[in-house]
Amino acid sequence: MAVAEPLLPASGTTNLPLGEDLLHDLVIEQALAAVRTHLGVDITYICRFADNDMVEVTHLCSDQDMAFQRGFREPVEQSYSWHVLEGHLPELLPDAAANDIAASLGITAGLPVGCHLAQPLFLSDGTAWGCFCAIGLEPDPSLNLRDLAVLRAFASQVVERIERGLEIETELAATEARVEEMLDGSAITIFHQPIYALGNNEPVGVECLARFPNTTKRGPADWFDDAEKVGKGVELELAAVRAALETLDHVPDGKFATINVSPQTIVSGELEPLLEGVDRNKLVIEVTDCQQVQIYAAMVEKMPQLKQLARIAMDHVGTGYSSLRHVAEFRPDFLKMDMSLTSEIDKDPARRALTGAMVELAREIGCQVIAEGVESAEERDAMAALGVSYGQGYFFARPLPVVAAQQHLLGQAEMDEEPDISPEETRGTPEDHGQPMLKHG
Repeated sequence: MAVAEPLLPASGTTNLPLGEDLLHDLVIEQALAAVRTHLGVDITYICRFADNDMVEVTHLCSDQDMAFQRGFREPVEQSYSWHVLEGHLPELLPDAAANDIAASLGITAGLPVGCHLAQPLFLSDGTAWGCFCAIGLEPDPSLNLRDLAVLRAFASQVVERIERGLEIETELAATEARVEEMLDGSAITIFHQPIYALGNNEPVGVECLARFPNTTKRGPADWFDDAEKVGKGVELELAAVRAALETLDHVPDGKFATINVSPQTIVSGELEPLLEGVDRNKLVIEVTDCQQVQIYAAMVEKMPQLKQLARIAMDHVGTGYSSLRHVAEFRPDFLKMDMSLTSEIDKDPARRALTGAMVELAREIGCQVIAEGVESAEERDAMAALGVSYGQGYFFARPLPVVAAQQHLLGQAEMDEEPDISPEETRGTPEDHGQPMLKHG
């Protein structure tokens, strides 16, 4: 019966460096250490079959000072792993020098290799990814099939970790490619959600909301979460900011537009150049996720410079003590009440008490309060009675295409509302109410 040739990785697929999570996988490190201890060998390692007919060491456990380290590469025909895979060498070699093929390999004398055990690592599709190997610097005639069985048992665990790690890396590569396509901003669409004065029920401005392709399957938060995963959160956010700034000409004079910006982007130093030359009276930078204490000091340092270019709003105020502390420190122009306080405030004395305290704080520091998530006349009236200046939510308008929002602000007939969101009997999602355009955890 013919024996099938082992399936090696396709050319062009294995020169990419492994991700840090896979390179430092704890399960793999523990497997290497356990096999080394059990077999009493000097070195345990994992290698992969790389491009250009090379074998590369990816993981290693040893206390030897030698050139054979992680990242070591050699041609396949000079490696034990390839010869074991091809059937030229047995998986168990108690005395490497006694085997003609093993003795011919440069590493046998160079390391030296006294004894060697190897177990090829096959992925679930049959691909021979590499080998789990063990080396003793001296021959060891006591090594037997039980020792090889131990190696095989740990190799099965290792290949599972490798396959899962490769899947994650493939997913991240696809995510990065998807995010990269958004970075020039051409595929980002901006919607405007009107903000109303509660005193006279007249529109005073809008919040800019980013929308991406396939909105019904992937919301804006998903896109920004993905960008964070691949280290491009600030880049994607800046692309959305640029797209939002391009819509400001559609905001009528005397009205304002808020653009969400995370603390990471503020402290990056890349935001200010985008805001140069923008009408400060029309622009409000809405700071999201102010709970991030790790960059709080840098935020404090950046705030005076940012205030010269735009007015400042703080988002999600009222959700924690730290946010109120930041309000006192930053002294913004607007406080945006978290929509959790707005929900049924007309029926909840506790929410009214918290809102009243927030309004009093705003008066003390000279700013105005915007209530998010207003969905009923009762909520609007309760907010107005408490002294809240502005409201935003379904009761006034859903997010609108830019031109439709412009007509709305001017009191003209509206175009269709945002097409990717259907009316619901329950409260709208945070994104539909304008929180947030940009999301960072």
